[in-house]
Amino acid sequence: MSGNQGSEAGRPRLIALDWGTSSLRGFLMGKDAGIIDQRASSHGIQNLPEPGIPGFEKAFAALCGPWLARWPDLPVVAGGMVGSAQGWVEAPYVPCPADVAELARHAGRVTTADGRTILIAPGVIDDPADAPPDVMRGEEIQIAGALADNPSLAERASIIMPGTHSKWVSIAASRITHFDTYMTGEVFAVMTTHSILGRLMTSPAEGTTADPAAADAAFCQGVLAARESRAGDLLNQLFSVRTLGLTKRLSGLVLRDYLSGLLIGQELTSGLARLKQSSATLPPIVLIGDDRLCSSYRRAMALFDITPAALLGNTAPSGLFRFAAATGMLQRA
Repeated sequence: MSGNQGSEAGRPRLIALDWGTSSLRGFLMGKDAGIIDQRASSHGIQNLPEPGIPGFEKAFAALCGPWLARWPDLPVVAGGMVGSAQGWVEAPYVPCPADVAELARHAGRVTTADGRTILIAPGVIDDPADAPPDVMRGEEIQIAGALADNPSLAERASIIMPGTHSKWVSIAASRITHFDTYMTGEVFAVMTTHSILGRLMTSPAEGTTADPAAADAAFCQGVLAARESRAGDLLNQLFSVRTLGLTKRLSGLVLRDYLSGLLIGQELTSGLARLKQSSATLPPIVLIGDDRLCSSYRRAMALFDITPAALLGNTAPSGLFRFAAATGMLQRA
């Protein structure tokens, strides 16, 4: 535990939970969204100590019990998949345009067995009349944190959030106005694990490492192939992962990198075209997410002559703090 908890700055004000599918992270937070302490467990909503509500109760108690034993009156908020249909309680989806105040007005609520109330952040839905709907859950909290920590982005920005289901989010006047989801990460996982494309992919021999230059070259080759492609080419290009391996034009050691570049390149081709279609000038582009994955996106974006305005890490704790403040919970803390 860090921080001087005897001072106002070090006094705990909130317990914030970032509760996803595979993991649970808790943050003991003080004044101005400062993190005093943090804990983590593998008890995501699909890996609870036991099924159903008792599992959520046990996971919460195991993670936060020591904090609550010392500060029993601390308010608690949670965001992420804990508010999904498979979560502790299903929180609603707030329609675009949405900001943190709108999220607070539609917060979900769960009462623990010992009578404690936990507020749960809702998701966001983009449901235009002329297109299929799109949804996010968890990313809206990361966005709230990013905008709070980087006010210059609040007026106009495009936030790219790489992952299993990558999000491209349009921001105007601190509000989420539109977003698109790309299943880039999930398609990569399926193609490498459950399709014929993965059969030629190899790993370095024990005690050796892959050649970084060769891996980067293969990744860039995939990005450039996507950049130069025509509409609808992806299904054809995917098979090139196999043929480049069969003909030994690419080593099995770098076929994953080529596939990664191909998929990320296709995502960028589509996402950037949509941005250019909706505005005469590109807004500042911000990457939020895992450092390694964001680095791959930044490398790919350079081949499109795009430089991100910022590369941000985990903004969820700050977002959960802003969400709690918007609900009024911190005024009572």
